[in-house]
Amino acid sequence: MNFFKKKQNPKISVQTAVNIKKTHPFEEIENYNYNSLSKFELNLYSALREAIPVIDAAISKLVRLIGTFNIECEDENTAFMINKFLQNVKVGACSTGIDSFIFVHLNQLLTYGTAISEIIPNSSLNDIFALYNASLKNIILKANPEKLELKIYKKSQNKLIEINHPELIITSVLNPEPENIYGNSIMKGLPFISRILLKIFASIGNNWERVGNARFAVTYKPPNDSSEQVYTKERAELIASEWSKAMKNDTPTDFIAVGDVSIKVIGADNQVLDSKVPVRQILEQIISKFSIPPFLLGLSWSTTESMAVQQLEILNSELESYRRILNPVINKICNTWLDLKKIKTDFKIKWAYINLKDELRTANAELLKARTEELKIKNEALISKNKNKI
Repeated sequence: MNFFKKKQNPKISVQTAVNIKKTHPFEEIENYNYNSLSKFELNLYSALREAIPVIDAAISKLVRLIGTFNIECEDENTAFMINKFLQNVKVGACSTGIDSFIFVHLNQLLTYGTAISEIIPNSSLNDIFALYNASLKNIILKANPEKLELKIYKKSQNKLIEINHPELIITSVLNPEPENIYGNSIMKGLPFISRILLKIFASIGNNWERVGNARFAVTYKPPNDSSEQVYTKERAELIASEWSKAMKNDTPTDFIAVGDVSIKVIGADNQVLDSKVPVRQILEQIISKFSIPPFLLGLSWSTTESMAVQQLEILNSELESYRRILNPVINKICNTWLDLKKIKTDFKIKWAYINLKDELRTANAELLKARTEELKIKNEALISKNKNKI
């Protein structure tokens, strides 16, 4: 019998880190999978705008910069009537005016890549009662490739009901792919890098929660005297009790201990990673999708931030492209109103001029141009005077 056989030390597993599966509250972005991402994912893009304020600010800025428009007709009376209708048309339940309708329609188009709205005529069918921006969650689009027709279905109690009057439905898509009826969101390509950015922000928050609210390690080393070591446990408990009282007190208090007691801040020796460079690199990728200068979004990455001519041209081209997408929407609304009013006339959409130039530089350029013209006039007068003398 091996009574005195040396026992083997049991294996002890020490957990050095906690496996945190959920690093931030936006599950749609965390569970993003490139292979399984659909072209029409509403929850994902809504979560992106909510999670990253720069994305929401960029889309809102583009919507506001799109500007306003007027309708021009050969008949001034017809132009006045149609512009008055556009200014006073009811939009949804709380808004009025075509600008409110266009802003919501474009906002939905940029966010999801697809926007659907409805023209609601009045009961007498002689005027447009209201314009309505529909939610994409309850609408399904299907196409007939043979006839190039678009069919619109509405979800109702797990059933698909085809819309009765598709001629009153306005559908807009942004950058659609071949053989795909849905458009692509302007945020396409951002979920991957946005997930990295959110992890950085979440880790910074966890570090501040752990280190910002300082935690202390109080260590008591008992003396080598065997007679004193008997009271080690009691003294440790007393030190712990007095330390807790000192930390819980609202007013600053002193902590006095006898013996070899050391106090250190947990995590004070660790170096926090610098997040400026990776965060800026990710933000540069995000902002490049919207073609907006960083300083328009409140980001000052240099001391000489200003809008260059190239940036102005790029931003103007983006806004002009969005206006071209909105032109068919406005045309359909105006044509429907004219048909209901039984008015036959041609009209043209006149957008407001986009002026994003530096006013000071523009004024200086105009001043230099005026001075140049003045010098030209003086030189011509002087030349003509000299000719007369000769």
